Amino acid sequence: MSANTSKSYMAKPGDLDPKWWLVDGTDLIVGRLASDIAMILMGKHRPTYTPHIDTGDYVIVVNCEKVKFSGRKWDQKTYTWYTGYPGLRSETATERLAKRPELILREAVRRMLPKSKLGRKMLSKLKLVVGPDHDHQAQCPEPLQLAVKS
Repeated sequence: MSANTSKSYMAKPGDLDPKWWLVDGTDLIVGRLASDIAMILMGKHRPTYTPHIDTGDYVIVVNCEKVKFSGRKWDQKTYTWYTGYPGLRSETATERLAKRPELILREAVRRMLPKSKLGRKMLSKLKLVVGPDHDHQAQCPEPLQLAVKS
């Protein structure tokens, strides 16, 4: 072995100070936006990304009820879930938008995160707000442009 072998950097819990980002969801496509948000929540946008440590940042999405789907997904996309009783409950994306619009984006991001305790911790750093006002002014979130076609 040579004397100048380089080692990979592995972040330790508490090493990184998470930042807060503010995203406006108006007229953004759900899948593209969810993909970019998931990368930030996991911390893959940083050079110090470590798979088994939560190195991600907080993301606040305002106007999450104004996101868009491409094609005819508002009528064709269905969300199903199991209630514990026989049979499944389901609703279309249009019905979900009328009832709880923030769940459309939350489910899209959740399915792009790791399916583990760490993934649930990452999802808790996503703050979805219906409307333009949020309660996190004290964290001084920086505006961020996501899901923009170039």
